[in-house]
Formats: sequence, structure tokens, C-alpha cells
Amino acid sequence: MSVLDASAVLALLNDEPGAESVARHLEGGASISSVNYAEVVSKLSDYGMPADAIQDALAGLGLQVAPFTEDQARICGYLRVPTREAGLSLGDRACLALATVDGAVAVTADRGWSGLAGIAVEIELVR
Repeated sequence: MSVLDASAVLALLNDEPGAESVARHLEGGASISSVNYAEVVSKLSDYGMPADAIQDALAGLGLQVAPFTEDQARICGYLRVPTREAGLSLGDRACLALATVDGAVAVTADRGWSGLAGIAVEIELVR
């Protein structure tokens, strides 16, 4: 199972480099934190996409949207220090927290994640 970061979903929807890799993860079943889902909706709204088109586009992906739980919030907070130098956002850490809880691979298009050390979750960069 894979957990997709907002950057991975946006790469797919915008047909950017790495889109094919993200599509393969969707075939095997993928989830997204509700925090990252909100990021994707926000970005698509910024692009001027109407709400019904956003809903249709995201529903078509078949992603399982996972609620942001208390355990994930705690892990997200603990990840602040080891990810600070890489500049990871709250949303980035929410993705890593869900992947940690689910024992899944965290999938991102954000190259800033490549230098992370001391993180106990597998990370796949799609570009």
C-alpha cells in the first residue's frame, strides 16, 4: 500500500514528470491523508477549477482518504525536528505520519524529501 503526498497527486493530475509512477501506485491501492487531500483541493481551487470538477477529478483516482487521527498528529509533531532542515511542511509530515501508521511507502514528487535521515518510513520520489 502507498500513501500519496499532495505533490504526487498534483503531478498526476497535471500530467507532470512522475505521473506514470503515481498512476502505478494507484493501481495497487493508495491512500492520502485528509490533510494532503485538503492541500490538493486548495491548489486545484487556486488554479480556478470549479468545485464539482475537483470532486470528479479526485473521485476518479479512487484514493482512500484517511482521517487525520490523534496518533498521526502526535507522529507529525515528533517529525518536526528531524525534518526541519529539509523544510517539510505540516502536510508533508502528515503524509509521513500516515505512512508510518499504515506501514506504507510515502510517495512524493517533492525532491526536498530526498535528504531525509532518521525517518523510519520508506519514501519514494516519483521524479
